[in-house]
Amino acid sequence: MSDTGNGAPEATPGVRLTAEEKAAKFAELAQRIRGMQPEDAAASAARAGAARAEASMAEAPESETAVPAEQAAPPVPAPAAPAAPAAPSAPAAPAAPSAPVLRPAEPSTDVLQRTVAVLSAGGAPVELAAAAVAAFGDGAAERLREDPWAVLGLPGVRPEHADHFARGLLGASVGPDDPRRAQALVVWVLEQAALRGHSAQELSEVAAGLERLRMPEPAAAIEEALADGRVLPFQEELTGAEAHTSAAGDGDGDEPPTRTLLALETLAMAEVSLAEKLLQLMASFVPGEDGGEQDGDEPSADSGSESEPEGPAETAPVSPGSAAWEAAAEAAPSSSATALIRAVAGSALVLHTGGEAARAEPAALLAAATGLGLRAWAAAWTDQGKASFAALGEAGGPVVTLAELLSGTAGPGRAADGTLALDLLIVLDAPLLDVELAATVLESLADGTRLVLSGDPGQLWSAGPGRFFADLLAAKVCPAVASRTPDFGPIGELVSGVGVGELQPVEAPDKEVVILTAKDGGEAVHRAVQLLTDSIPRALGIPAEQVVLLTPGHGGPAGTRALNAAAKARLNPGPGRFGGFDPGDRVVESPAPGVVRPARVVDGDAAGLHLEYPDGSRRTVPPAEAGRLRHGWALTVHQSLGRRWPAAVVVVPEDAAPALSRQWVYTAFGRGERHLSVVHAAGPALVQAVAERPAQPRTTRLRAILAENAVDAD
Repeated sequence: MSDTGNGAPEATPGVRLTAEEKAAKFAELAQRIRGMQPEDAAASAARAGAARAEASMAEAPESETAVPAEQAAPPVPAPAAPAAPAAPSAPAAPAAPSAPVLRPAEPSTDVLQRTVAVLSAGGAPVELAAAAVAAFGDGAAERLREDPWAVLGLPGVRPEHADHFARGLLGASVGPDDPRRAQALVVWVLEQAALRGHSAQELSEVAAGLERLRMPEPAAAIEEALADGRVLPFQEELTGAEAHTSAAGDGDGDEPPTRTLLALETLAMAEVSLAEKLLQLMASFVPGEDGGEQDGDEPSADSGSESEPEGPAETAPVSPGSAAWEAAAEAAPSSSATALIRAVAGSALVLHTGGEAARAEPAALLAAATGLGLRAWAAAWTDQGKASFAALGEAGGPVVTLAELLSGTAGPGRAADGTLALDLLIVLDAPLLDVELAATVLESLADGTRLVLSGDPGQLWSAGPGRFFADLLAAKVCPAVASRTPDFGPIGELVSGVGVGELQPVEAPDKEVVILTAKDGGEAVHRAVQLLTDSIPRALGIPAEQVVLLTPGHGGPAGTRALNAAAKARLNPGPGRFGGFDPGDRVVESPAPGVVRPARVVDGDAAGLHLEYPDGSRRTVPPAEAGRLRHGWALTVHQSLGRRWPAAVVVVPEDAAPALSRQWVYTAFGRGERHLSVVHAAGPALVQAVAERPAQPRTTRLRAILAENAVDAD
């Protein structure tokens, strides 16, 4: 047995399938999936999930609280193995804010030693032991010995590394078609797709991914994963242009064209739960009636303080009637705010779209609902978003971050049944919700609660899988209010043009917008740092601390690493004596994957790095967590979501073309409040991306599930 180029064992000669045989097997597999009932897949997943839960409870001590592997241990080097060329990584994007997690108790020395022994026997680095125990519990050693490809679920491990580890443990007995390998690789392919935002993948795309990993029989591998229950199959009817294309290709008009999708069990169940809860929320809604004491003089709960969570209201919530809502709508400050209030008066679920200036409309809704006596709260994505939204209200407004709301550190508190004690929730930056976080938000709402999802549909989608807000807009299952309030000024005009696919020059008499070109990434870095350190502070009076550099990714000649190194050399040179940082450095902290908090290094010692945040609070980051820190003069555009700066410098290097889209440009150009500089060396790629590539595509199931459930409800 020899190694292939990607580290996988080479298939035994004489057993390879021809292209026609593979196509026939996939056609047979797709036909069997078509014959499955949806409940068959759900029942299979439930049985597999129950079995895994029982096994994990048997392995892990009761005192431990499981946490995701990426939170339990920092990334570690992957096992040594013949390396394949690395594919370009997508730019880091902000994930959903998460509540604080309890870390498990430190694993015993005996457990670590057993795990280290197994890893060593397979030729894997022993540094993986802590991550393995965090992922698999006290039975990590036994799990890895029984299924070496389970190592693929640990941070930094790729298929070629897992194959190398399996050969080290199992020797010549291991084959490329081992059922354990098949199951692990199918799951890994879908997990990689989830990192790119897909909540599901077409059968043919999963098969192509398996073939790239030298899986001899991809159809058989997929069947193994389906039998395990960690992957679920779905048949979805095509609509629109896809349906016409498929019908033309098939030439058979007897049956509607369909596609076969595969999804990880967790994501499949999250999308199903999300759709069901959305429809349940709308079905259980009962509008208020006029009459009685509905004048709003006696709010049911004091919603003005967020210093600590409030307990559930002791009095019955008020339910204003149509006349009270109409009076509030007529008193609204704009026609768009009036339309939003009227929509919320008669619906449990309302979508609101608009740019930065349009945030005044949910602020007016929040004030109106509070005035009517409703327990109304707004949830923003970041602390900066919370502060800017609160400033729109007359008295600050009851607003928290989404992380604070879900963790209970601030907000309305919980009712006796565990749901949030409120009547109206306004979620800002709704396009940033992935399907799992959206499901969590919906599960926290009691029947009868009004939910308003507000955001700019032109901005980048969530870091996690799905396109929740976009799918809801497309499904048209609830009222949607499009703001007529434009973002003013040259930056607003430029961004609005990008939103409709046009990148046109705008008049900027006060230098609100400056476009510069560069011949390559090196020149782009030089120009960007000059703008940061000299031109913008000198010409516009905006200090460097209030200017951000934005770029598509971390690597490359003009990525965040190159920009931050150049900015540090100019603004705060030093040896990096505290883990690569010096007092005065701008940094960003990521307490959870994709969650970004800007800070400044005050000092450092054996206890860790002492950071100061924009609100004046301070925290010490211990050495073990310092890996989550990066220098913060330059960020990726994904990291900037939910925040704005007085000035932004957007850098578009020559190698950025694959990452560019209209969404990316729209989001990047909108990060500056008073000034925007664009330094680009991408040539025509920037204009082409705006005109021809609206967004990086994502495969999801939410829209189809909503349509199916709506038909069933009828």
